[in-house]
Amino acid sequence: MLKVFLVEDESIVREGLRDNIPWEQWGYQFVGEAGDGEMALSLIQKTKPDVLLTDIKMPFMDGLSLSRLVHQEFPDMKIIILSGYDDFEYARGAIQVGAEQYLLKPITRAVLQKALAELKIKIETEREQKSYQEKFQSEAREYEQFSRTDFFVRIFEGRMPVQDIYEEAAKLSLRINAPCYNLLLFNLQEKRTGENAGVESEDFARKREELLRYFIRYPENTVFRWNVNTYGVLIQGSVEQMPALCDRSIENVERICKPSEERLQWYVSVGEPVERLSLLAECYSKVNHLFSYRFLMPQEHVFTKELIGRGASQETGGGIDGIEADRTDPELIRDFLLRGAKDEIADFVENYLSEMKEAMQSVMFQNYLTLHIYFVILSYVELLGCGREEFLRLLGEMTPDSVSGAEKLSAYFCSLLEKAMMLRDRESDDQSKRVLKKALSYIEENYSQESLSLNSVAGEVNVSASYFSAIFSRAMQVTFVEYVTGKRMDKAKKLLRQTQMHTGEIAQEVGYKDPHYFSFVFKKTQGCTPREYRAGAKA
Repeated sequence: MLKVFLVEDESIVREGLRDNIPWEQWGYQFVGEAGDGEMALSLIQKTKPDVLLTDIKMPFMDGLSLSRLVHQEFPDMKIIILSGYDDFEYARGAIQVGAEQYLLKPITRAVLQKALAELKIKIETEREQKSYQEKFQSEAREYEQFSRTDFFVRIFEGRMPVQDIYEEAAKLSLRINAPCYNLLLFNLQEKRTGENAGVESEDFARKREELLRYFIRYPENTVFRWNVNTYGVLIQGSVEQMPALCDRSIENVERICKPSEERLQWYVSVGEPVERLSLLAECYSKVNHLFSYRFLMPQEHVFTKELIGRGASQETGGGIDGIEADRTDPELIRDFLLRGAKDEIADFVENYLSEMKEAMQSVMFQNYLTLHIYFVILSYVELLGCGREEFLRLLGEMTPDSVSGAEKLSAYFCSLLEKAMMLRDRESDDQSKRVLKKALSYIEENYSQESLSLNSVAGEVNVSASYFSAIFSRAMQVTFVEYVTGKRMDKAKKLLRQTQMHTGEIAQEVGYKDPHYFSFVFKKTQGCTPREYRAGAKA
C-alpha cells in the first residue's frame, strides 16, 4: 500500500481530506499531516511517503519551496499541488519543482481519486521497471567482472598506454582518475575434503559475498576477479588518504574472515602506492611478490612489506644451521603447484631460496636441495597421472647433475615448476573440457527452466560455482548469463516468427515466469519489443 502525506494550512480543508477520503480503498495509507511546509519537512523525512499532497500558499514555507526541497531529497516521491489560483505562473512553478499534478480548489472526490489512481499506476510501473533493471544489472555483473579481469591483466602486464587505459575504463564505466593508486589482492577458499570437496557451501558463498559487498560499498574501490579464488581491489584516493584506506581494507578483511578461520583459508596483501596509472604494473609486481609468501608462510594471513621485512630481520643466518626445518617441508612446493599461477613462479622461487643464500655456499647442501626440489615436483607430476618419462622429456638436458651454483639452481627450480604446471594445466584443461561438455548438454536440456542458474549447473557437474564461472567464460568467451540469455532469446525469436503464441506463453516457454521481465530483457538485448520484432519479421 502506498503512503500519502498532506500539507494544508486551512484546518477545515485538511481535516476534511484526512477524514472523508477512503484512503485504504484507493490503495493508500494516510501517514501524516501538517499545517505548513516548515512543520511538514521533518515529518516527511521521517515517514517517507510515496505521494505528497501540498497546498501552494502557506505561511512560513509555501508549497513550492517545500516541493523543491522534497524533490531534491526524495526524487522518486510524487507531488500533487493543491491551489486556489488558476494562474499560469503558479502552474509553471509547480512543474519546475517536479510536481506531477496541479489540482484547483475546491477539489472534488472524483478529481482527487482520478489523480491518485494515475499516480498509483505510474509509481507501480516505475518500481516494476526499476526492479527489472536491477535484476538485469545483477545478471550482467558477471559479464562486467569478466571484462574487468581482461582489462586489468593488460594493465598489469604493461600492455596498455595511459590513453588507452582511460578509453577502455570509460567503456567499462570504471572511474579511474585519482592522485594516488594502490592494489590489494585477497584469496578466499573453503577448507573441504571428501567427495564434496569441489562444491562450495552456502556459508562460504555468503562469506565471499559479504567480503565483496564491503569493497563495493566504497566508491574509491574497484573490485575485479583475478582468478578462480583470488580477487583484486584497485584503491584510489589522495596521497594523504591512501595509508588509511589500505589499513581499513585489511582490517575489514580480517574482521570478516577471522571468525571463520576453521572453515576458511584466506590471505590478503596490499602493495605500495603509486601516483601514475603507468606505474600500476610496477605496483602489481610488488603486491604479487608479497602475495606469493602465502605459500611459504601459510600460518600468516596478511602479507605486507613490514611483515616480510620483520621476517628477514629475524633470520638467524649462519649457513645450514640458520635454516628453519619447515622451509624444506615438501608441502610448501606441493601447495604452490596445486594453487599457484605461472606468473607467481619467479616470486615464489626467489622467496623460497632467499633464506638459504648462505647455506647454498655449501656444495653438499646445494646438491641436497636440488634433489629435494626435483623429487618433490616429480612425485607431484606422477600423482597427476602423467608419466615420469613425459616430464623428463620436457626437461630435456636439464638434470639435477647439471645444476651448479645458486643462479643455476634458481633457474632449474623455475623450469621444473613451469613444466609441472604445464602438465597440471593440461590435465585441468582436459577436466574442464569434460565438465564444460556435460554442462553445455545440461544447459541445452534445461535453459527453458527459470530455476536454471550458474549455481545449479555447477552443482550438476559437481564443481564450485567460482570454478565453473571461470572455465565457462574462458572457454566460451561469454559469461554463463550471456550464453543462457542468448539461447532463450534465439528460441523466443523463432517462436515469434513461426507461431501465433502470445508473449506470455513464449516467456514461459523460454524460462521467464514474468512476461513483463521477459519483454524487458528482450528489448534490452534485441533492441525492440517482442511485438515489434514479430511485426518486423512478418512485414
